[in-house]
Formats: sequence, C-alpha cells, structure tokens
Amino acid sequence: MITINLNKAKNIAHDIRRAKRAEEFAPLDIKATIPSEAVAAEAARQAVRDKYAAMQTQIDGCTTTDELKELL
Repeated sequence: MITINLNKAKNIAHDIRRAKRAEEFAPLDIKATIPSEAVAAEAARQAVRDKYAAMQTQIDGCTTTDELKELL
C-alpha cells in the first residue's frame, strides 16, 4: 500500500500555486512600470494576490490528497 504524506503533498501544492501565481504576475509586473498602465496593473495584481491567498488557505485546510487535487 502506498501512503502519501499529506504535509509533503501540501508543500508540493504550494509550490505549484506559487508557480502559477508567478506566471500571472509576469505581464502585470511589466505593466506596473508603465505610468499610464500602473494603476490598472496594480488593481489586477491585487486580484491575483487575493485569488492565490484564498487558494493558500484552502490548501492549508485540506485533509485529504483528493481535496488537494481538486484545488489544482
């Protein structure tokens, strides 16, 4: 029988979450440096932060690996 360590699985899920977040931030980081687009870019960046903060809380609250798989 294969046993999965839930804490290690959560760490892997957080790594995946961080990578996805970084992908979404990349174009916004560039736009944030353009004065005419900075305000809109920062609003979009905050939306990304909020999305992944919620996902972080959900990952931490998972009690099974199946729940982790559903999130990702």
